[in-house]
Order: sequence, then structure tokens, then C-alpha cells
Amino acid sequence: MARRERVMRMSVEQPLWRALTAYRVLTMLYAVGLFATAHDEFARPWVAVAYFAVLGVWTLATLPRVTNAAGCTKRFLTADLTIAIAGILLTPVADAHERVQAGGPTLPSIWTAGSVLAFAIKGGWRWAALASSLVAAANLVERGSPARDTVHNVILVCIASIAIGYVVEVARASERTLARALEIEAATRERERLARDIHDSVLQVLAMVQRRGAVIGGEAAELGRMAGEQEVALRTLVSGGLVPVSRVSEDAAEGAVVRAVEEGPDEEEPAGGPVDLRALLAPYAGARVSLAEPGAPVRLAPVAAREVAAAVGAALDNVRKHAGEQARAWILVEDEPDEVIVTVRDDGPGIPEGRLAQAEGEGRLGVALSIRGRLRDLGGSAELISVPGQGTEVELKVPKDVKDPRGKAERR
Repeated sequence: MARRERVMRMSVEQPLWRALTAYRVLTMLYAVGLFATAHDEFARPWVAVAYFAVLGVWTLATLPRVTNAAGCTKRFLTADLTIAIAGILLTPVADAHERVQAGGPTLPSIWTAGSVLAFAIKGGWRWAALASSLVAAANLVERGSPARDTVHNVILVCIASIAIGYVVEVARASERTLARALEIEAATRERERLARDIHDSVLQVLAMVQRRGAVIGGEAAELGRMAGEQEVALRTLVSGGLVPVSRVSEDAAEGAVVRAVEEGPDEEEPAGGPVDLRALLAPYAGARVSLAEPGAPVRLAPVAAREVAAAVGAALDNVRKHAGEQARAWILVEDEPDEVIVTVRDDGPGIPEGRLAQAEGEGRLGVALSIRGRLRDLGGSAELISVPGQGTEVELKVPKDVKDPRGKAERR
């Protein structure tokens, strides 16, 4: 299988930064508009004009800086808040004293809230509390006394910024938790996939070497014993300790970043349409395995057909291993309108009650992973019915509209 890396970014911060960028531009225009409508009432309008020229240039020039957390460094935030506070303190110089005492707007007006919100989004509620306290002090100095409307505006800015900062902190924690959950989920899926492949190849060979070695005897018996030890060790590793990390999470400026190492299609595999499941099951037919199939093609998406065929192979391996080489098996393929049903039945002694759970606990994952795991990944199911003395029946069901376990849909 070819592999590729897909990067996913999950960030609730990015919409906030985009909203803040638009807010800064709009509130800058609003502050300029307020001045334009009342410039005749200003005592020193040239001071206000100079300030708005600086504010406009600063707002437009720093738009790229406020699009993400990486650009909003501490130095930038400090300079941004300094411009806002300077505008507040310059208001009594530029505006008439009567307008200031009557509660007229400061030069930056509500643009100041943008600076405080940048602190909140960047550093959380503690940074927001610091920035809003400095703005509050500047507003009190500007008015000269704690007037009612000034206190009201200061409290409103403080509460809003601290609340937003707290929400951002909670969102970051949620992003990290989600990224970790995706990492664990991907690692578990990768472990199960490797376990299926190992069970279908290496473990089967080791088990065969162990059995044949015991029969032949001599040096072959010692080789079989060593193969048996390695089989047990490998089963233990697969069932518990093998957790390849296929996704990792990072706390980056763009939010939680998840890199997913995914399987791509085989380079030799033709792209496109469905395949006939009958062609993949035909090699299993033999002297002691009977295959009953419809006369028409049984079409499934390539990934579904391969996994179903592999599950059938795993079921037949279990028949040979547990029912004996002389056991007979029957494969029945049913093509329903919405799903395909494949039944594997044998005439062996059956499985004692509780044996499957015991085997899974011992690391023998043939049924759990090679059969049920494959069908579960396809959105299907695998049911095992066994009556001691009457054989075992494995019923595999897979929908024709299959969701590719690699993450994209494959339709009939």
C-alpha cells in the first residue's frame, strides 16, 4: 500500500482572529466617522487628525498580524494597546472640555476593545484582565473622575474580554483533547490492521512450523518449539503493546494539528469501478471446500471485496486449524439488494462456550480482528454461531454502499 500524510487543522481560534480583523477595520472607520461628524466641536482638531492618520495606517498595515496567533506577538500586542491608550489620553487634548465631561467618545472609541480582545484570544482571560485594567485606568484618567457611564463601559469591556479569554482557553483544551482522541483512534486502527496482516501471514506460518516440527521430531521439534515461543511473543505484542502512532497532535498557532498517515491505493490496483467478489473467493474452493455463488457477478467496491475475501480466508484458516485438515467447509454467497452476505460453515466439532473470549484474552485475535475487525471497518458485521458437535457457521454481511476505512467513500 502506498502511504500519504494528510494534515488536518482543528481551530476554533481562526474564526475569532478573522472576526477580530474585520472588527478592527470597521471600528477604525467608525471612529473616523464620529470625528468627521463633529470635528467643528473639537478644540484642537489637528491633534485628532494626526492621531487618526496613525491609527488608520497602523490598522491597515497590521491586518496580516491579527489573522493568527503567531503574528500577535507580545511586542505587537503591547504596541497595539499603547496606541489605543494613547488615543484615550489624547482625547482631552483634542476635544473640548465640555464634550469630555458630558461623556463624549474617546478618539479611538470602540476600536480600543479590539486591542483588548486580541489579548484575550492570544493569552486567555489573564491577559484580557491585564489589558482591560490598563484601558480602564486610561479611561478614568481621561474623564478625571469615575463617572457613571465611564464605569459602565469599563466594566462591560472587562467582563466581555475576560469571558472571551476564558472561552478560548476552554476551546484550546478541547482541541487538544480531540486531537489526542484522534491520535488514539488512528493508532488503534493501525494496530488492528497490522494485527490482521500479521495474523494472516506470520502467525499462521509460525503455528504451522510449530505443528510440523512436533510431528517430524528431532531438530525440527526444537525449531517448532522456538517458533511456538515466537508466536506467543508476537501475539502478546500485537494484542497489547504494538501502538504505532499514525497521528500526532501539536499545540500550534493554527490550533490542534493532526497529521494522519493514511494508506493510499496500491499502485498496481486499477482505479475506478467495483470488482466481482466471486473471482476473489474462487481460489478458496477445493476438494474439501465447496463454493456456492450466484450466476451473476457479485459487485463490491474493491476495498470491500478484498476485506471480505480476507475474512473468508481467515475463517477457513480457523476451520483447518481447529476442525482439522479433513474437515469440510462450505462457502455460500448471497447477493441481496443492499448488501452481500457470505456464510462459511464447517462440519467440525464446534467451539466450546467461552472459548473465543479466552482466545482473545490470550492474544489469539483471528476472529476478533481478521474477521470481525475487517467487517466492522466496512460498516458490516460478522456473526459466529457454533454448537458443540454440530460445527461452526460464520455469517459475514457487508453493505454495497461501503465507506472506505481510509476515509473516503467507495460506491457501487
